[in-house]
Amino acid sequence: MNSDTKPRGATNVVSTHSVFGAPCWVSLTSRDLPATENFYAAVLGWRWRTAKLGDHFRIALADGVPVAGIAGVATLWQMAVAWTPYFAVSDADAAASRARERGGTVAVGPLSFPPGRAALLADRHGATFGIWEGELFTDWETWRRAAPAFVRLHTRDAFDAAIFYGEVLEWASEKPGCCEVHYEANEVVLRSQGRVMARITSGALEAAPDPTIRPHWQIHFSVSDVAARVEAAQHHGGTVLVQGADEAVLRDPDGAQFTITSRRER
Repeated sequence: MNSDTKPRGATNVVSTHSVFGAPCWVSLTSRDLPATENFYAAVLGWRWRTAKLGDHFRIALADGVPVAGIAGVATLWQMAVAWTPYFAVSDADAAASRARERGGTVAVGPLSFPPGRAALLADRHGATFGIWEGELFTDWETWRRAAPAFVRLHTRDAFDAAIFYGEVLEWASEKPGCCEVHYEANEVVLRSQGRVMARITSGALEAAPDPTIRPHWQIHFSVSDVAARVEAAQHHGGTVLVQGADEAVLRDPDGAQFTITSRRER
């Protein structure tokens, strides 16, 4: 995230020092930036503006609200094409160190991206996620109510994953502003100020870890009409992996997977 995400004219700055542990941004790495822009404009109705990081970067807008970042650097930086959630942390270096100490890996960073610092990590089961320290764009509550609807970690052992992320991101630490963790219906549920921000799932909590699961964070975007968005995705080169009445898992033409949902409950 960077200062490009701030709505013009806004003045109240929210920092990861007061809001931490929660998903605060989502970003997509892409091989073909123009094709990616065209696909998500057609499927999700996004508009675009250039980011100050350079010609390879874009900010996606939904109804004028910044909702996601696109980086056309997958080939240049030899990175996987994928959607990645970023979590707010009060200290990126300390969070990266905690991840290493608990069996995770740090792929990139922490690096300075004024007005903050970012790093790309993987948990001890291989799921990729990012961390961000610094200013959030000013209309924090608007972003939380906008896309994405939420993020969900699919992993082999939800309880173990909750321990890892809880220690790295300081969940349930009793510090002012920290996230709350609950166990509900065989899932770990993360709440920030009462709002569901993420879920961790691996099937029944008493079940043995499933070695066939490839751990990954799935990004869910809110739409009003799933069937129409599925049709638009297919028309513009996307693939439907799973489709239901109120939710569908899609893959964009570049290979990145995401979910669209019309569910109001997260």
